[in-house]
Amino acid sequence: MNVITDVSAMQAWSDAQHRDGRTVALVPTMGALHQGHLALVEEAQEQADTVVVSIFVNPTQFAPDEDYEAYPRTLQADREALESYDGVEAIFAPTVEAMYPFGASTTDDPYISVDVHTLNDHLCGRYRPGHFEGVVTVVTKLLNASKPDIAIFGQKDAQQLVILKHLVRALRFDVDVVGIPTVRESDGLACSSRNAYLSEAERAEASCVYAAIQAGVQAIEDGEQQVDAVVRAMRKPLSAAEHARIQYTSVVDAETLQPKTQLHPNDDVLIAAAVFFGDTRLIDNAFIRVPSSL
Repeated sequence: MNVITDVSAMQAWSDAQHRDGRTVALVPTMGALHQGHLALVEEAQEQADTVVVSIFVNPTQFAPDEDYEAYPRTLQADREALESYDGVEAIFAPTVEAMYPFGASTTDDPYISVDVHTLNDHLCGRYRPGHFEGVVTVVTKLLNASKPDIAIFGQKDAQQLVILKHLVRALRFDVDVVGIPTVRESDGLACSSRNAYLSEAERAEASCVYAAIQAGVQAIEDGEQQVDAVVRAMRKPLSAAEHARIQYTSVVDAETLQPKTQLHPNDDVLIAAAVFFGDTRLIDNAFIRVPSSL
């Protein structure tokens, strides 16, 4: 398996695959691979002839008070996990300097980033200023570096997935963005590198986040049209968890990511929650189409 750290070398590798008539799938990650990441790899195997997994802890998507320095960096273990997957032929593990040759801060000159405008106004974007600007900027760089035909993302980061689909349409990238369903642990908790930060007591309660999403889905499927009522249903299982601290529970338009107040037949919506357990922030969500008859 090739471990590539240089952007030019990554581009040359991808060009060689295309000259040989092979399609390339990119699985972008920040490493510390878990079963959710590996499900993305499995989907990539199905979608393309060869797979490259990027492993890069991106500094521009972390706020100053977030866990950039503490974020786990486990390249050797990640490489070992990927070696059993046929078709994964390259890991792209660039340095910060390779990805941000002019610096990785908005105060660096000539730092350039991609603006996501109103797609950033709600859900996680409201509470993590600059986060999605950092995400779309680094994904733009990763797409240019690896030149994939397909890029695979998880629906657990639903706001990110919607924004990246807008990105490739708006900037005319010749790549298909594919989202796959959230991979969950046995009690429904969405797989995440941050689950390892939970204490035993917090982990015992953490499945309430998924329960909140299920409650919202059920309310909509049962015909509830008032978003306030859907949100109340979501908050009920969260309020029963001693260690849970709600950041948001929301229902937004699945395309514009703008808040909904009233639901109408055939609306496509995203219901989402972010909940703290101590210092650990967990997110979950579901895309749902409002029933055609309410």
